[in-house]
Amino acid sequence: MRIVVTGGAGFIGSHIVERLIQEGHEVLVIDDLSSGFRSNVPAGVDFIEASIDAAAATDAITAFQPESIVHTAAQISVRTSMEDPGFDAQVNVVGFLKLLNALRVGLSDKSQELPHLIFLSTGGAIYGDTELIPTEEDAPILPESLYGLHKRFGELYLDFWHRMIGLPYSVLRLGNVYGPRQNPHGEAGVVAIFAERLLKEESCTIFGDGSQTRDFIYVGDVVDAVVAAMNRKKEGVELSGCFNVGTGIETSVHELFEMMRQVSGSSSELVFAPARAGEQKRSAISPRSAERILHWKALESLRSGLERTFEFYSGRSSSGASA
Repeated sequence: MRIVVTGGAGFIGSHIVERLIQEGHEVLVIDDLSSGFRSNVPAGVDFIEASIDAAAATDAITAFQPESIVHTAAQISVRTSMEDPGFDAQVNVVGFLKLLNALRVGLSDKSQELPHLIFLSTGGAIYGDTELIPTEEDAPILPESLYGLHKRFGELYLDFWHRMIGLPYSVLRLGNVYGPRQNPHGEAGVVAIFAERLLKEESCTIFGDGSQTRDFIYVGDVVDAVVAAMNRKKEGVELSGCFNVGTGIETSVHELFEMMRQVSGSSSELVFAPARAGEQKRSAISPRSAERILHWKALESLRSGLERTFEFYSGRSSSGASA
């Protein structure tokens, strides 16, 4: 298959690209390198350095004639979305809308079918605070952050384009993704931040009292979900809708810290700071729909995923790498 991966030099995107190449697909990566790294893209993969709303990106997609597009490019920081709503909207709403419009103009009049668009949304931020734990896809959408709200806009745009021009799509609402290559300096991700500080024997900060829970999912399981969606679409299954990609398990940030300290063997101390705007109290998403329809299930336990993550960061520290 010919597949475009936007944000393919970033944390999640680069893992997806790696898997697709291993499976023999022809891949085009589009990334502006605002948070990703060129070194994350495997050698020999076609690469366009551009933002998704740039003419160079949309022209490349039109020329490539993809059968599938995996949209991972995004502004992913909840804190940034609250501090700079305009920037978050420009990337996550306007940029995505321009990409969809380019597909409508550039591909809808071609003889081939429109590409299957897989949109990485958020399950960790879109539902907001709820007692419906683990949360199903039909739960009320009441995000506590503009990041969650803007991701919801992307979902609604996809539904609109599906109804107007028949664009096939799948929305994967991700839990809190962690794993190798997550940048503790430029991306949201408490696991990456804690891992770096624990390895340096530096104190770790929890914003709030540490009882807030998240559904932590290993990046390899997310890649499996993307591949599962592609495969089920090829089998003719109707997938135009939303699927939670998580474990359904709540883990508090305090519990996470203690597990990470144990795995790393660190003696780092924990300090507390005031809670930040946009941070919800509880989050865990039900994967039942993905299990039933995508034939996907998270396989990596939190502890084993953390062990694999520490192996990466330990190796990076010893080599002096910065990304």
